[in-house]
Amino acid sequence: MADRTFLNWPFFEERHRALAEELEAWAAAQLAGLDHSDTDAACRTLVAALGAGGWTQHSGAMAGEPLDVRTLCLIRETLARHDGLADFAFAMQGLGTGAISLFGTEAQQQEWLPLTRAGKAISAFALTEPQSGSDVANSTMTAALDGGSYVLNGEKTWISNGGIADVYTLFARTGEAPGAKGLSAFVVPAGLPGFEVTERLETIAPHPLATLRFSDCRIPKSALLGQPGQGFKIAMSVLDVFRSTVAAAALGFARRALDEALARVTARQVQGAPLFDLQMVQGHIADMALDVDASALLVYRAAWAKDSGAARVTREAAMAKLFSTDQAQAVIDRAVQLHGGDGVRRGQKVEELYRDIRALRIYEGASDVQRVVIARQAMGAFQGGS
Repeated sequence: MADRTFLNWPFFEERHRALAEELEAWAAAQLAGLDHSDTDAACRTLVAALGAGGWTQHSGAMAGEPLDVRTLCLIRETLARHDGLADFAFAMQGLGTGAISLFGTEAQQQEWLPLTRAGKAISAFALTEPQSGSDVANSTMTAALDGGSYVLNGEKTWISNGGIADVYTLFARTGEAPGAKGLSAFVVPAGLPGFEVTERLETIAPHPLATLRFSDCRIPKSALLGQPGQGFKIAMSVLDVFRSTVAAAALGFARRALDEALARVTARQVQGAPLFDLQMVQGHIADMALDVDASALLVYRAAWAKDSGAARVTREAAMAKLFSTDQAQAVIDRAVQLHGGDGVRRGQKVEELYRDIRALRIYEGASDVQRVVIARQAMGAFQGGS
């Protein structure tokens, strides 16, 4: 059974502990043995189930309500420990509408958040382009103002929920200034003329991913999120909140890998004794447990800091994401090793985890990008204090 003592840490309030216990019971009952053979259908089913269970209510907030990052992290950690696709389905409901929660008008919020929070509409976050992944300022997709409309032209790629989403938060160049200062954010519903899905992308851990093309696609001026030229600020603000939750998902994967490893070394016999009796194996288990706890401390420090009123948690979130995703990869790799040949056998949980974890070190800020962020934050603090 996964360790639950971390819930007694001072980062949490009683409501968080109650939510964690309720979600654990729900996930154990609802997420066992899910059919993932049709990824699109599985994601639609999961979003609906998460909505019916009341969990997607936490994915967005109406005007005046804060997004509780500790709750988001607890939900992602628990779902990831049970089922990676369930975590993905929940996460995208939050990331896809995060900008609407934080910057949307009352009309935009009323149109979409009741649907996405109830699991009745699926959302997506469309930022990446073929030539601009981590370099958001290099985005070339345009949104040209034409009377009462913006006209969208360009491509987005690696878009999670691409092809199944009902609404996209989309970023395009409106040209107020060069680089990052010339981007704006928009709420774009699926199915508009000039909006097409041109490619579905297959990955080692199946998720609904797509390339999108916009050709003279018209959206009303009311689709603008925030002010013209605020797109980069909006994107970074959303990622500042949700980056910690990626770390939480990695933590969930790592906890499950540790549990699977403990079960394996307890049951497996070597020369008449449990595999755990070997000191080298105990060393691996100790390293795994250490990485899990260190990750949890970084994840929930970042979430607690944001919930406590910090305007930005760029440093804390970057540290949490970098460490937790990298160390989860290491924890899962050790779990595979301790399983021997079974560790790479299709259908084994540790083999599934091995495929699930890899993308988390890339999306929402690759590991090396996080190192740059942390280094710049450290230098800024040093120079500011000198």
